[in-house]
Parts: sequence; structure tokens; C-alpha cells
Amino acid sequence: MTTTLYTSDHEWLAIDGDTATVGITDYAQQQLGDVVFVELPKVGRSLKKAEAAAVVESVKAASDVYAPISGEVVETNEALAAEPALVNSDAQGAAWFFKIKIADRSELGGLMDEAAYKAHTA
Repeated sequence: MTTTLYTSDHEWLAIDGDTATVGITDYAQQQLGDVVFVELPKVGRSLKKAEAAAVVESVKAASDVYAPISGEVVETNEALAAEPALVNSDAQGAAWFFKIKIADRSELGGLMDEAAYKAHTA
């Protein structure tokens, strides 16, 4: 079963076993506007919680995407690198950024569920 959690910086994580798939929320995409470029982290990179992991650029601004938890990048979304506009149409689906092997499950405790995230963005 997959559990989806959210950060106050508008990243989502889909937790499946010891791996989390990370992307930006629809709310973040709406704030950014049309995404035109995405820079993904390298596979094998170790990330610390809250470290800048990726960059997303829109017609309005460039923004860092932060690692919501610590761990090692085990996969990146090559389709997104080739077609950054996927973020505009499917931010919380096909436009995931990277997958991270969870280093410390206790870090998940500080994240929001969907109801809390909706309240945060209201």
C-alpha cells in the first residue's frame, strides 16, 4: 500500500516500502506557472532532509525542490528531464522527480497527510 505525505514546501512523497517517490504538488505548479525546465539529482546521490535536491524553472521563477527526507536517490524521472511540461499537466502523477531510499523512517513523522496539507494551502 502506498501512503502519500506532503511537506510545507509543497513536495509530495508516495511511500512504498523503503522507497519514496518525490514530486511537487499541483499547488506548487500553480504558483510557479508553466514549467519549462527541470534539473534532477544524480542517481546515487545521498541527500539530507531539507537539502536542495532538484531545480524547477517556470516562465515566472526558478525554485529548488528540497529532499523531504534523508536518503539515497535510486531513480530519476528521465521522461521529466526530456519533457518538463509534464509538471504542468500531471504534477502529482507522471511528473514525479526522483525516488529516494528512506534512510530514517522517523523523519516521516514531521510530514502532513492530505487533509493537513489542504488546510496548509487553504
